[in-house]
Parts: sequence; C-alpha cells; structure tokens
Amino acid sequence: MTLPDGLRLRRAHPQDLDDIMWLEHVSFPTDAWSASQMSGELYSPHGYYVVIETVDDASAPQVVGYAGLSSLAGNPVADVQTIAVAADQRGKGLGRVLFTELLDEARRRGVREVFLEVRADNPVAQAMYTAFGFEHIATRPRYYQPDGVDAWVMRAELPGPDGERSSGVGPIGQEALGERD
Repeated sequence: MTLPDGLRLRRAHPQDLDDIMWLEHVSFPTDAWSASQMSGELYSPHGYYVVIETVDDASAPQVVGYAGLSSLAGNPVADVQTIAVAADQRGKGLGRVLFTELLDEARRRGVREVFLEVRADNPVAQAMYTAFGFEHIATRPRYYQPDGVDAWVMRAELPGPDGERSSGVGPIGQEALGERD
C-alpha cells in the first residue's frame, strides 16, 4: 500500500506526543488516553508506534494518523494498542497503511497471533480488520467508558516465516475465549 503524495510514514518519537494527543482527543473525545499513558507507550521498549505526517515545503509537518503495537520480546503474541486517522484524511487508505505497518512489525518480531479491541459501534474499523483476516472472538461488555460501549475482541494468526500457522490459540486468546488451564 502506498501513501498519497504529500504524506510519509515514519516511526513515532516521544517528541510526537503533543501532536498524537491532539489527534487522540479529536478522534476519541470521550475515552481518549491520557498524555501519561501515551507517553509510556512511546517510551516502552515493547511498543512500536508509527505516524503519518504531512510533508510539504510550505509548512511544518503535521501528524494526521498514528498507530501502535505492543509485544514483549520473544512473545509470539502482540496487541494493537490504538489507531487513529484525522477526520479530513479518512477514506484515503491511511488506516490500512498504518495497520499494514503494525502487522509487518509483528511479523518482524516473530509474532504469530495479533489481538485488538474495537468499539462495537465502529463498523468501518471492524470491516477493515476483517479484511485483514481478523475474526471477532469475544465481546467485552461496556468496555469503553464513559460511553458504556462494548468492545469486540478480534484475533488473527500470522503465518510463520515458512508460511505455517500456529498450533492454536495462544494464552491471551484462551483468556478472551473464556478457556483456562
């Protein structure tokens, strides 16, 4: 997937916090992460955050999208933490570019299983995740507060380097499915 002219994808830096937080608050007005939560993610050795920003000679770059992945070193499981695209940039494939980059990073880290939560009232995001092979495996009632909106837990397997699939649902997946050892 390619970005439209005038935009570039790059790794996020802690210095991007203010721009990311502005977009976080306009994208998720009732349940935005706090600046300290987001800062912790940007500094975390387990996180991988990327931004899409404008690039033009007339003005300073502006962050118009961001996304983050979390996975512990050596763990075959990762979680998509967040993804957001500025309202005036939606419908251009930026979400797909961000999401593709997160999944590519998961593969680079040897991840075999990726999980995410998405609002039950967000059919556009659900459709994108489904198009990437994610399945709705559980629902977390009233997960998004203060709105009381359910979260869909979605999961996808990533093929290994030789194309094989994992042997089954990993430990986080078992928890989401209500299965315990």
